[in-house]
Amino acid sequence: MTPRYRVPAWAESAALIGLAVVDAWLGLEHAEMSSTVASGVAILALLIRRRHPFVSFALTLPMLAFSYSVVAVLVALYSVAQKTRDRRLLALCSLIVILGYAAPWNGQIDVESGRSVLIDAIYALLMGAAPAVLGQLVQARRDLTLRLKEIDEARDHERLLIEQSILAKERAQLAREMHDVVSHQVSLIAVQAGVLQVTPAGPDTKDVASSIRRLSVDTLDELRHMVALLRASGGAATDLAPQPTLAVLPALVANSGIETTIEGALPSDVDAATQRAVYRTVQEALTNVRKHAPGATAAVHLWHHDNGMGVTITNGPPTRPTLSLPSAQHGLIGLRERAELLDGTLDAGPTPGGGYRVRLSLPVAQG
Repeated sequence: MTPRYRVPAWAESAALIGLAVVDAWLGLEHAEMSSTVASGVAILALLIRRRHPFVSFALTLPMLAFSYSVVAVLVALYSVAQKTRDRRLLALCSLIVILGYAAPWNGQIDVESGRSVLIDAIYALLMGAAPAVLGQLVQARRDLTLRLKEIDEARDHERLLIEQSILAKERAQLAREMHDVVSHQVSLIAVQAGVLQVTPAGPDTKDVASSIRRLSVDTLDELRHMVALLRASGGAATDLAPQPTLAVLPALVANSGIETTIEGALPSDVDAATQRAVYRTVQEALTNVRKHAPGATAAVHLWHHDNGMGVTITNGPPTRPTLSLPSAQHGLIGLRERAELLDGTLDAGPTPGGGYRVRLSLPVAQG
């Protein structure tokens, strides 16, 4: 809805009072002192018409008896109609104006001219009815505007509550499914790996079992943390979980299960967003090595210069048969979007030797 221009209250008051002043001034020619006093009181009474409309109206009524000017009375009646919700009281005020305008204050009634009497009666009815009707219309329009605003605010609030309710239900359902299905399966893996670890066997078997158990326990911890986040109903994203930094990057490489070398470094004052982007890039690249290049070695190179910084992850060709695993191809897409948000780029593609390389380039950003 296109907003309409509203005349300021002070401008409306100035225009109406100015019109009343002109009308009173035109009626003061050859006027008696009583007419001048009545007109002056009526004009001053209009200054309080918004806060005290009935007082203002009462103070303008003497003009009907002592002056031919009527604008001040009509303005006061209009103000009463704007404020009051008592229709009977408003009708009484209109009747007073009608009788006051039509009354023969000079004591003479022109009974010989029926047409003149009819015209005076019509004018009197218009003088009493028009300001009252106009004021009531303005009041109704104001009430309707406020009501529509309240309805819009209520709809916006209802829409927000519905969205929050749907989101909370979806997150709760996802949390339950993750806990009931994934947590159960990983717990079984951890238990079976623990049994395998204490079973007499060769050293290789124990090492594999120990690695399986460690990874399973770590996965369970991360899963519990994710479930807690999904069950959270609000709060800022930064309040929900601690974000990874470059300080934990060596641990990520060491626990990846891949023969990986890491070299280079980034400045110590790199901002948090850049640190997260580098960490997530290395994490996704090593995950892809495990999935698509079993047995391959990898190298992580952190670099920086005057114009930028970043990380390059390169792996060799697989040395074992590649397993066919489902993939939605969302990992690299998400990394590219993260890089673009930081005004950087992400390049990924095969190497001539049969391996793969992922390179994240970011502008210099300091925290």
